[in-house]
Amino acid sequence: MFWRSVVGKLWFTILFLVCFVLFILTVLLLEFFQNYHIQQAESQLLQTASKITEVVERYEDRNLLLSTTALVKNPASRASITYGPDEVIISDSESKSLPKMTYNWISSDNDLSKVISEGQDVKKVTEIKEFDTEVMVVGTPLTERNGAVFVYQSLDTIEETSEQTTKIIFLGAGIAIILTTIFAFFLSTRITSPLIKMREGALELAKGEFNTKIPILTHDEIGELAMAFNRMGRQLKFHINALNQEKEQLSGILRSMADGVITINREGEVLITNPPAQQYLEADKFENDEKGAWNPNNLPVPLYELFDEVISKEQGAMTEVSLQGRSWVIIMTPLYDKNTIRGAVAVLRDMTDERRLDKLRKDFIANVSHELRTPISMLQGYSEAIVDDVAESKEDKNELAQIIHDESLRIGRLVNELLDLARMEAGHINLYVESVEMAPYMDKIERKFQGLSKERQVDLTINVDPNLEWLYFDADRIEQVFTNLIDNAIRHTSEHGSVNVIIEDGEHEWIASVHDSGQGISEEDLPFVFERFYKADKSRKREASKHKKGTGLGLAIAKNIVEAHNGMISVHSKVEEGTTFSFRIPKRIDFTDS
Repeated sequence: MFWRSVVGKLWFTILFLVCFVLFILTVLLLEFFQNYHIQQAESQLLQTASKITEVVERYEDRNLLLSTTALVKNPASRASITYGPDEVIISDSESKSLPKMTYNWISSDNDLSKVISEGQDVKKVTEIKEFDTEVMVVGTPLTERNGAVFVYQSLDTIEETSEQTTKIIFLGAGIAIILTTIFAFFLSTRITSPLIKMREGALELAKGEFNTKIPILTHDEIGELAMAFNRMGRQLKFHINALNQEKEQLSGILRSMADGVITINREGEVLITNPPAQQYLEADKFENDEKGAWNPNNLPVPLYELFDEVISKEQGAMTEVSLQGRSWVIIMTPLYDKNTIRGAVAVLRDMTDERRLDKLRKDFIANVSHELRTPISMLQGYSEAIVDDVAESKEDKNELAQIIHDESLRIGRLVNELLDLARMEAGHINLYVESVEMAPYMDKIERKFQGLSKERQVDLTINVDPNLEWLYFDADRIEQVFTNLIDNAIRHTSEHGSVNVIIEDGEHEWIASVHDSGQGISEEDLPFVFERFYKADKSRKREASKHKKGTGLGLAIAKNIVEAHNGMISVHSKVEEGTTFSFRIPKRIDFTDS
């Protein structure tokens, strides 16, 4: 609304002040001119009376007296010359409403009669009731004769003059008000125009448009205010950008952190989380079978208990939580606002992999010790038998020597595979990439396992896509992969089972799959089958122990060889249905020795 705007208020204020001043000035001017006209009329009537008195005292001619009086006096006034009750001379007047003054009128008025009786000058405004009019009378005595000269004029004449003056005053005041209105509107618009632009700029700043600039039209306080506003916009833009950068950096740091981070305010409401922390909260919701969206105010019980402890003791605390098969370590510290705790920050570390790796390290040491202890014990025992001449015949000695030889080969194979695996994991693997014709290559691998498959009564089939004639890879290393996968498949497949090897053509890669119809691998063991010395379920372990003993490193070596070819290996299995190992290798890649 206009009246509520700055322009309206300023315009109305200026107009009100000017009108108030003009009102006071008009009243004073009207009063001044009213008194001025009355004084002027009195002065004029007095001068006229004085002149007529002078003429009367000098000349006695009646006609000359009347003509001179007509010339001296105001046409709207009358002059009355009295020498007593019997002789009164009254002049003419243009004012028809002005009555003639008789001697009875004079004698009946105490003030007017004093002019004749006491010889005093009289100025008086009196009302003539017979004619319902007011007149101003000035009387002067005749010193040489017992008489007086009275000059009088109707107040209506004075009021007509005052009305003309009043009209002029009111006209001037009206013109002044109109000009003031225009000037006030122009001035208020000019003053408030930059303020309106600043208001629009402030609204744009509130919307985030920090590039908004206010034009500087003047060099006064408003211009300085516009300069300060533009400077404020630049500073806001700089600080907001700096805050956004810090926020993005913090968000990037939180997203890239492997540990979960949760920030909680004093009321226990979650303010900030990162993906690992969100995974923990979602796992807790699933664990407690909660339905619907996760409520940030509803902290998990372990977090709430830790938060309550941190707030009450005003110091950091730590706890461990097992959730959905994973181990979490939660460290929480209070957040301070000067000397007051305003919340807490919790760091959640998933220790599952560390605990598993620690277990794997222990298992690795135990497995290596076990794998080495058995052949070493056999070497020691059989060598002692030879030394002690326990074997008497040559055949017994040859048998003992053969056992010692086989166990020494087993130790050497274990050590070599450990060394190969260590080099592969360190990135020191040499690949000799060459063009390989797939049909004879896979025939050679099939012949290699014909004896074992017949012994196990397992049907081994190998199918190669006809489109795959020549491929590029390290033939010896890939043969090692096929050997490990096919050997594992045959060893873990019961009699009259089947092992199928399929080589397929992909868009930019070739795919090899080894599927067996054995016992399968349990779901909890699948993520760890490529770990060193990892042992799957006991049934597979017992089944494999009836035949050739492995080192437990084959799948780990196979994984490293495939990845060295820029490929990928995976496993899918269902208990009592079988297992499928698959690996993908690009068709043409410039491999470099590493």
